Amino acid sequence: MRLTFLGNGIMASTMISRLLKSGYEIEVFGRDEKKLSDFSKKFDKKLETFTYKNDIDIGDKIVVLCVKPHALEKISHFFKGEAALIISVLAGTTIATLRENIKAKNYIRAMPNIAAACGRSMTTITGDKTSQDEAVKILDAIGKTLWVESEKELDTATILAGSAPAFLALVAESLIDGAVKEGLKRSDASLLTKGLFDGFAKLLEEYAHPALIKDAVMSPGGVTAKGYSVLEEHKVRSAFMKIYQKNI
Repeated sequence: MRLTFLGNGIMASTMISRLLKSGYEIEVFGRDEKKLSDFSKKFDKKLETFTYKNDIDIGDKIVVLCVKPHALEKISHFFKGEAALIISVLAGTTIATLRENIKAKNYIRAMPNIAAACGRSMTTITGDKTSQDEAVKILDAIGKTLWVESEKELDTATILAGSAPAFLALVAESLIDGAVKEGLKRSDASLLTKGLFDGFAKLLEEYAHPALIKDAVMSPGGVTAKGYSVLEEHKVRSAFMKIYQKNI
């Protein structure tokens, strides 16, 4: 199967790296010829690259939109024909807006995350149900997928699965820096934190609720209880819950 990528940024790169390994043929359109050449070399020239020009035929193609949201309108005039399917990873860009700019039989909005690079993305998708199976098959190549019934749910999931890797990176960095502050070697603190995150992912699959993990670790008057109290005192739980608010 051949996929047409519009955009050659970080997200396009992470997705393409896995899709090529899954046997997909890839063509990529972008603005800068030099950057496209470097992009192709990154993948040992296993894909074709093209700069935007007038009258690019997308008829019956599966198009993956990976441009910046504000660039959608700027590039829309380059394309002619009706795509078979548009898969958009543009945050906050509605299906109605996609319809206004690029013609397609079906539209899917998707929100992968940076873990796509290692085949572990948690990707949320929604859109035209007639293309659900096809979109899931494509996006399963970069990790796991979750279909939701509305764009509102997808926008919330964008923060949880799309943005939260940056928030978890802050948690990991803080845990490492705190341990170093108390005298642990940075290399040891980093190794322990990596092991912690790896093991915790498996715990989440085994325990019915995260609170049960907390209860299993926390003993009365122990170090975990004291540390938990400090986090609650500084309203860490509240801060994480507030990241979903539009106007923080």
